[in-house]
Amino acid sequence: MKKIILALTFLYGFSMFSQTGTLKGIVVDKQSENPLEGATIELLNVEIATGVITDFDGRFTLENVPIGRQMVRVSYIGFESTTIPNVVITTGKDAFITVQLLESFNQLDEVILTNSDHKNEPLNKLATVSARQFGVEEVTRFSGGRSDVGRLAANFAGVSAPDDSRNDIVIRGNSPTGLLWRLEGVPIPSPNHFSTIGTTGSPVSALNPNLLKNSDFITSAFPAEYGNAIGGVFDLGFRKGNPDDYEYTLQTGVFTGLEAMAEGPLGKNRGSFLVAGRYAMTSILGVGGAGGTSSVPNYNDISFNVDFGRVNSGNLSAFGIIGTSDIEFKGDDIDPDDLFAAEDENSYVDSQFGVFGLKYNLSLNQNSFLRTVASMSYSGNNFKADRYLDMDTPEERLVRYTEADNSETRFTFSSLFNTKVSNRFTFRTGLLLETFNIQSLLLDRTEQEDNDNDGDPDLVNFRDIDENITLWQPYIQGQLRVTEKLTLNAGLHTQYSSLNSQFVWEPRAALNYTILPNHTLNLGYGLHHQSIPLPLLFLNENVNGEIQQTNRELDFVRSSHYVLGYDIRLADRWRGKVEIYYQDIDKAGVEAFPSSYSTLTEGADFGFDNDRVSLVNEGTGYNQGIELTLEKFFSKGYYGLLTSSFFESKYEGSDGVERNSPFNNGYVVNLLAGKEFKAGPSGKNVWFVDTRLTTSGGRYYTPVDLESSQQAGYEVLQEDLAFTQQYDDYFRWDVKFGLKINSRKKKQSHQFYFDLQNVTNNENIFVRRYNRLTNNVDRVDQIGFFPDFGYKFQF
Repeated sequence: MKKIILALTFLYGFSMFSQTGTLKGIVVDKQSENPLEGATIELLNVEIATGVITDFDGRFTLENVPIGRQMVRVSYIGFESTTIPNVVITTGKDAFITVQLLESFNQLDEVILTNSDHKNEPLNKLATVSARQFGVEEVTRFSGGRSDVGRLAANFAGVSAPDDSRNDIVIRGNSPTGLLWRLEGVPIPSPNHFSTIGTTGSPVSALNPNLLKNSDFITSAFPAEYGNAIGGVFDLGFRKGNPDDYEYTLQTGVFTGLEAMAEGPLGKNRGSFLVAGRYAMTSILGVGGAGGTSSVPNYNDISFNVDFGRVNSGNLSAFGIIGTSDIEFKGDDIDPDDLFAAEDENSYVDSQFGVFGLKYNLSLNQNSFLRTVASMSYSGNNFKADRYLDMDTPEERLVRYTEADNSETRFTFSSLFNTKVSNRFTFRTGLLLETFNIQSLLLDRTEQEDNDNDGDPDLVNFRDIDENITLWQPYIQGQLRVTEKLTLNAGLHTQYSSLNSQFVWEPRAALNYTILPNHTLNLGYGLHHQSIPLPLLFLNENVNGEIQQTNRELDFVRSSHYVLGYDIRLADRWRGKVEIYYQDIDKAGVEAFPSSYSTLTEGADFGFDNDRVSLVNEGTGYNQGIELTLEKFFSKGYYGLLTSSFFESKYEGSDGVERNSPFNNGYVVNLLAGKEFKAGPSGKNVWFVDTRLTTSGGRYYTPVDLESSQQAGYEVLQEDLAFTQQYDDYFRWDVKFGLKINSRKKKQSHQFYFDLQNVTNNENIFVRRYNRLTNNVDRVDQIGFFPDFGYKFQF
């Protein structure tokens, strides 16, 4: 017994002695983005005061930092100091932070103002309304998120995503196609596995959250540098690798798969590399059942960010993602409730996604920089379906029913000039140039006649193109701090498309007024345009025996955004926000004859309608609502987030009837909370539990005309009753718990978690659809209870 007590005492003491970590970072001027030499970094809430000073490059290293969540204060003479809470220190990996300091309004020599850092404030200094930043910890922390940034966004006010099978993002009632994805300052195609042309979501994300740095999510009245979007913006960036030490991560999870990541120093110019690869767990195990299908999805991706360090007077880096995915649905192995397949059909899906870019930041002087990014991206998907006709009869036969082969190759050039004219005025201008090559083939027998009398519906060519499109987007914007309490952001974005030679002007403006130290009023306006989804622009139509693309001359859809927000700091680490908005949409694509159709209803599935031709820009719509947020930032071992949105989304087709859009859920409420408990003899290990409750109104849908469907042999919808019926309300409860272990050995940590998704096994409806085998309208439910798990090892 004495020996056991002595051994435990020794292990306790050894654990207490060795469990420290390292904090690194860089401090920059928020307006000019140049590094600040001589800034002071202080570690707060420790027994012995600890601090360091930044070097010439604005970098610092703070060693022997106690394990756990630490608070850091960063200050610099003449600038408002910033306090950063909840910097997570572990033994397995160096922590890294980027700190932006704002020069004080009045030129101060010795007095230092204090400004607490909040996640609700975006990184983009010119975005002041309907914007917030998020970090990798949030992506991986929240329950039910599957380490997917798209599913993370569903927790924010104004976002609706009541579909367990896809990560589409519905922002304030807009179609998911209204979302703009950006990586390192340039637009990219949908960064998802199994994605299809024109869509922005999919079942599985190809974005590895372990590479992401803090990024911005903007839902309305975007700054002038963003264009060709009317719904929202995901502005993502990759972090840099550790410039001093080699670090490695091994990780596994049901949805993220097996993962390996490495990072470390590169070259003599303080460069670094960061690379990670993931491979689907389902591929290795050869089992399905995840994500709403019994088929086995295969997907993998590689992501990297290579920083070459200082080159001449600037910094050069290369970044990229490569992802591939495929799945086979065999009809004889398909469950009748499969979300994506049918029992009388064999289908084959494969897709590819890739981005490669070079980024160069050139420091022109102490107050100005030029950022240039050149990139190439590729997105391709291939779908083939063979259907059994006259199944289970002597005439049964297998025919090629659908074939789609789509690809988009995009070359992008972006150049941005930023200058800090004074501590009160920042000016920015730039140009974004995108050149698209679109290749698209669509052959389909769905809803077709048998004009060649071979006994089968004709295989019709709906789309067969090889087109090039150039999109120019010059912009200019600035930020003026009118007074210490009033800030004005204003700019002008322009857009030109070579497809239809259309040129548009888009003014943007936002005001931020601090009424009292803890009360802020925001007001924003923005005019935005976006192209009609490409799969619709290039549809074929037979006009007097000649095949024409009668949609290609359609103009941009136009949307005006109006936003009023009120932000209040209720107490230390507590924040409340109310935001009301109105969005007026016109020039949507509708049919030339009276019809309920509008392009505003597209985008929440893998494909688009293939018979909507000769469209005209006469459709309208609007979105309006109020959003409420109550947030307790992580402190004292716990956090909480309550977001609620109450909104209305309507549209009009060419028949002039105002209808619900399919995205008009009416309300969305999210409640998230989490708690950490210290564990182990030294209290450096952590048990954690997180939970998430989500409820929303059901989506509106168009009922099936059962009699017509039975006669036709395929689903026929009652389009005169478009989106008049509503699915039942959506409800889901997720619970996640796990353990973080900081090893006694230097540079090692472990994390385990179990994520119980839809713990009540609530039967949320997915769709009511016509089943051509049973000749009935069947209800298909979404994913029920599903346990996810994961393990991460850092060393």
